[in-house]
Amino acid sequence: MTEQTPHLDEMNERSREVFRRVVECYLESGAPVGSRSLTRTMSEKVSAATIRNVMQDLEYLGLLGSPHVSAGRVPTQLGLRLFVDGLLEVGDLDGEDRARIDETLGANAADMPSLLDRIGSALSGVTHGASLVLTPKHEAAIKHVEFVSLAPDRALVVLVFTDGHVENRLFTPPPGQTPSSMREAANFLSALAEGRALSELSAIIGQEIAARRQEIDGLAAQLVESGLAVWEDRGTDSERLIVRGRGNLLEEGQNDADLDRIRSLFDDLERKRDIARFLELTEAGDGVRIFIGSENALFSLSGSSLVVSPYMNADRKIVGAVGVIGPTRLNYGRIVPIVDYTAQLVGKVLADRA
Repeated sequence: MTEQTPHLDEMNERSREVFRRVVECYLESGAPVGSRSLTRTMSEKVSAATIRNVMQDLEYLGLLGSPHVSAGRVPTQLGLRLFVDGLLEVGDLDGEDRARIDETLGANAADMPSLLDRIGSALSGVTHGASLVLTPKHEAAIKHVEFVSLAPDRALVVLVFTDGHVENRLFTPPPGQTPSSMREAANFLSALAEGRALSELSAIIGQEIAARRQEIDGLAAQLVESGLAVWEDRGTDSERLIVRGRGNLLEEGQNDADLDRIRSLFDDLERKRDIARFLELTEAGDGVRIFIGSENALFSLSGSSLVVSPYMNADRKIVGAVGVIGPTRLNYGRIVPIVDYTAQLVGKVLADRA
């Protein structure tokens, strides 16, 4: 940010207007903006030659670039950053957009996973981008744990929470498990877990196994460790991420470079790349945050932007996030209030359920 501030100070009123209009035209059309087209929109009457000189100065500052020698100018990543931070005019949420998001509360709002899935679909539909919704971890106290053998190489670990919520995950048990070791592991875990949240259980499980090694059969100890690892594994964070509207991004694929960028994005979304960092990014500051191009550390490509906002529970603790990802020429002024409203709506639903 410190590099960008002097650029605004160096720009006089004409340079600022040229820069703003270039960015706005680019965000609307996706095409390079020429000096002649700007002469028709400037607030003062200036020649195309004068505008070209201003564009050259802005290019020298690193705010504009020229994809081809004879083409018009497009904003650079630095230029988009400056525009978003200093010149972006965020509009009010459109009534139709609000109504489409509010509609998600109409059916079975008590079922939070289904609600968040519908919100993700509505968000992608409204913004015409790909939506990301990171769901909260379940933090209620555990009531009961059970292991169910499905096959020699497949088992199910079932967690029942005090609020009635049930989670189950498939996993590969250690070889040689017997019905008695399954029962022993379940009894050990149920006694240890009762009244504790899953995050608390994960922190003490290893210590308890070590301390009570003589009390628990070796097979049962292995089963406890492998079964609970399903929840401790970073990969389970990816199951908390709902991605909707990936097909919307295909509309941007007008050439091979765009298609390659979109394929790369799809690959990252399929792998749920670095999803644990998704929430960390939002925790660095309240409200909506915008990551442009290579600023977006979540994905390997640089040609995308992410608009994201955290949401909070009744205790004002950040527990999840919603966002929209698309090309760098997103309509930021429209999408920011949509993402902000959606995050506030999810937070209100969580608070009302508490």
